[in-house]
Amino acid sequence: MNDPLNRRMTIALLALLPLVLLAWASLRFDPTAATEAAAPIDDPLMLAQLAALPGSPNALPPLEYAAPIDAMGDARSQNLAVPFVGGKLEPAPPYRFSGSPADLTNARDCLALAAMAEAGSSDPGQRAVIQVVLNRARHPAFASTVCGVVFEGSERVTGCQFSFTCDGSLARQYDPASWAAARARADQALKGYVFAPVGNATHYHTDWVFPWWSPKLHKIAQIETHLFLRWPGFWGSTKAWRKSYGGGEPSLAALMARPVAINPGPLTPLEGLPATNYGAPVLMPALPTDTPAVTGGDVVMRLPSGMANFVTVSPAAGADSALAMARKLCPASGTCRVMGWSDRSLIPAALPLTGAARAGLQFSYSRDPAGAEIVLFNCDTFAGLPREKCIPRAR
Repeated sequence: MNDPLNRRMTIALLALLPLVLLAWASLRFDPTAATEAAAPIDDPLMLAQLAALPGSPNALPPLEYAAPIDAMGDARSQNLAVPFVGGKLEPAPPYRFSGSPADLTNARDCLALAAMAEAGSSDPGQRAVIQVVLNRARHPAFASTVCGVVFEGSERVTGCQFSFTCDGSLARQYDPASWAAARARADQALKGYVFAPVGNATHYHTDWVFPWWSPKLHKIAQIETHLFLRWPGFWGSTKAWRKSYGGGEPSLAALMARPVAINPGPLTPLEGLPATNYGAPVLMPALPTDTPAVTGGDVVMRLPSGMANFVTVSPAAGADSALAMARKLCPASGTCRVMGWSDRSLIPAALPLTGAARAGLQFSYSRDPAGAEIVLFNCDTFAGLPREKCIPRAR
């Protein structure tokens, strides 16, 4: 081998040396990242890490609950106190859908519904929501289908990842133009369009709530009133997105017809009851003897645990009256749900809620095991409330 060739080889090896040292350093000082990147997703250690991630579907409390009404201003202050993570925000990789035509229809409609329910008619707001759903669909911490991500946990008490799937908001109706616009955005995303401003975010919440998991994640973007976040470290990187799409999208119609989880145990106390007879009082089981006396309405149904209640409310009495009733009905601690109607004949005798019962819902109160509350009203009848306290209706 001649000297010029030796010199060229030596120069080439020296040029590669910094890259070798950099790779060695990354393994030396961040061994877990290398281990996680190499380990299969179904490895028991990996599964344990996924289950422990704050804000994952199985973490407690899993639902993004709003702060109490009198703490909303404080929530905004808390959010402002958490800085955005510095550095360049890389866009997520394009999503390439590979399911059947039926899968595509369900995935598109689930995305469109989530976009409208979470962001109204806003173009950037809808695209941001769609991007987060598709980011989750590739992350092993979440369901493996698009519709599965949107409705994840909606069958469990305090388990829904997107609150519109379990707070009565599924009753809202959208006009054809709204559906067409949201479906068009969903179609674009399923064919690879990337909404770059939210990067690889897997979480978001409005700036008027401060979920328990929010400060444990990296805040990376804001679109209108929504803050977007991802997990720190390996699980917040696209290296963790090693889940392949297998099709089998659940039917959107079937998902919307599932019971709303209002009781941590079986729903047997309501099984076998007659269907709602609209226009006449429905039959309900006898109230437990320890049902608290309330003002501003009547308790129509209450589970023995006290964790689920159907009540009548009077919008004329005001939002404070309905909220006071809910807090009186709920036990001192733990999960609790109160749903209220002004028309007694709309109160259902069985689950799932019928379309008429959902459409007539006036008041929804949920409290998680940590004591955080989400309180929503029909703002067509409860006047003067801020938009964030309204059960969303047709836009």
